[in-house]
Amino acid sequence: MDFRLEESLGFILNKTNTKLKNQLFQRFKEDDITPEQWSVLTCLWQQEGISPKELADLIYKDKPNTNRILEKLQAKGLILRKPHPIDRRAYQIYLTELGWAIKDKLIAKVTQLQDEVTAGMEQAQVEEMKRLLNQMYANLK
Repeated sequence: MDFRLEESLGFILNKTNTKLKNQLFQRFKEDDITPEQWSVLTCLWQQEGISPKELADLIYKDKPNTNRILEKLQAKGLILRKPHPIDRRAYQIYLTELGWAIKDKLIAKVTQLQDEVTAGMEQAQVEEMKRLLNQMYANLK
């Protein structure tokens, strides 16, 4: 049986993800934001007041990793943790003014990177690729 690593879908996805993540890290360097922190901020720009558990589910990280990301974002003054109004053992995450203020700058950087990554592709191809990748993910459940 012949198997070529460079033709393996998993290998191609992994090397693309690694390169994309490194590019994102470089573009966010001056903002002192990591790709993981970016994912949390993006979720909070869409919906504040969610719990660390909900965030962990949204970004596909475990709760300890999510809590470390939240601690760093809080230390940078980008988020606040507020006690949950019903469950006193839990808390909800909110953005600070600074957390909201960097939104447009970071989104512009990500949009530019996405445009570079999809150069030469038609929008329909990009949408089909997203659909196929999401189907692959669903097949793995």
